[in-house]
Amino acid sequence: MEHASINSSINLSEHLTLSSEAALGHLSELNGSRLSPHFTLGELCKTSVNSLEGNIPGREEIENLKRLCPWLEELRYRYNQRYVCCEEENTEEPIIISSGFRSAEVNKCVGGAYSSNHLTGCAVDIRCVGIEQVLRYAVILMDYADETKQDYDELLIERNRHGRYWVHFAVRSKDNRRKTMFLMI
Repeated sequence: MEHASINSSINLSEHLTLSSEAALGHLSELNGSRLSPHFTLGELCKTSVNSLEGNIPGREEIENLKRLCPWLEELRYRYNQRYVCCEEENTEEPIIISSGFRSAEVNKCVGGAYSSNHLTGCAVDIRCVGIEQVLRYAVILMDYADETKQDYDELLIERNRHGRYWVHFAVRSKDNRRKTMFLMI
């Protein structure tokens, strides 16, 4: 789904007071709401599913997405420091989020689990080029957890029947399980 240009006049707190229908009209503006230096709210809520209700997170879901961002920023920084050979100065590879927050309708349409961390904004799926990048991302995230003595809820290396890989990564506000698995879907 392509979004119109960003209107900088809307702010995040204004979105949170709007009704669902009115918020839909401001979805493109949410793309410009930064949750961290390299990640926007729109990026962590994008979906290809045409939903009647939209894929608009509430205040709690946005706070959960913000909790993920330091992990994503650290992943981006460390991956670029370790593995990206930069011929030009300031050349970095971005971390591509293929799925973040999902409304119940969107989650159902994509076949997500009924108790998915995506429903609460606690999870993202990170696109990877192949198994090597998946493993590197996983190691960076586990190392960061160990070094900072923080826990994550899920770090799942996933592969679909078409051979595409991604990392599903989730952090909850409490009761993180540090569930680490390799899944073939």
